[in-house]
Amino acid sequence: MRALQYTGPETVEVREVPVPEIGPSDLLLRVGAAGVCHSDLTLVNFPMQLREEPLTLGHEFAGTIEAVGAEVSGRQVGERGVVYLFWTCGTCRECASGNQNVCVAAGRAAYPPCPGLGPDGGMAEYVRIPADSFVPIGDLDFLQAAPVADAALTPYHAIRGAREQLRPGATAVAIGIGGLGHVAVQILRAVSGARVIAVDVAEDKLELAAACGADLGLIAGAETAAEILDRTGGRGAEAVFDFVGIDATAKLAVETVAPNGAYRMVGIGGGAPELTAGPAGGPGWPWGATVRKSLGGTKSDLIESLALAQAGRLRIEVERYSLAEGPEAFARLDKGQVRGRAVLVP
Repeated sequence: MRALQYTGPETVEVREVPVPEIGPSDLLLRVGAAGVCHSDLTLVNFPMQLREEPLTLGHEFAGTIEAVGAEVSGRQVGERGVVYLFWTCGTCRECASGNQNVCVAAGRAAYPPCPGLGPDGGMAEYVRIPADSFVPIGDLDFLQAAPVADAALTPYHAIRGAREQLRPGATAVAIGIGGLGHVAVQILRAVSGARVIAVDVAEDKLELAAACGADLGLIAGAETAAEILDRTGGRGAEAVFDFVGIDATAKLAVETVAPNGAYRMVGIGGGAPELTAGPAGGPGWPWGATVRKSLGGTKSDLIESLALAQAGRLRIEVERYSLAEGPEAFARLDKGQVRGRAVLVP
């Protein structure tokens, strides 16, 4: 089969590899579509060789069951589904509580095995998956279903974690209207009564935010914090979701989150927010506000995200590429040229 593989720093290429063999508790999935994420790009752009063997990329994908392991029950050839991106132990206290994204077996790093970032992923014609990671999607189009596995799951989890702040009349800020941010705008409109302010460095991304339901779009710059404070009576936004995660966006979040508000760090740009234990006031961290690094989501979050997509409340803006065009998709993402989500179709 063909697979898009990481073979070294800044190098992805389509290669011929064997179709995976499955174990008794696995499924073989014929891939229908696979999304391209900034996490994939972070791995590819890492300056050092991360492993000796090539790695098939892709952690958000959907497809059709091609073969079923001998010990698997309840699944059958021909079923269509999406794959939950954390392959966890399933038995620890966190998994049993429904917090699979922080599985105890993953240790302090709390990053469970994830296809395309450890095991071989779904940017291929076929992929082996644990049977319990499969979530049925009915007749939902693969182009829409595949990105739900991360581009919807991750903002949904972050937003659900700030639900106490998202009452009617509240203000939510979404920073970075890319693959996750444009979906976050739609989720905020679907599950809350909050006013949504979108922030980005590009006008076309703000146009996308408006099409997704944002009430206001602001170009990121020196005056953005003052504009947000002005539009919230000087108090700030009840929830700020940062889908970029660089120093500038972290600074903006600190300066604009309201007292008792929620700041959710989702982007992995390495930014460092300045949080101090000094008296609150001015541009610093306000009293009562919380900050949380939000990783992926739970299997329940995935099921609920899919329900929004199936109900027509969520539509992901997609740029379609063939598997052979995968390197081009990565290059466009690296340059910030992708509108919404790049999705590969084998």
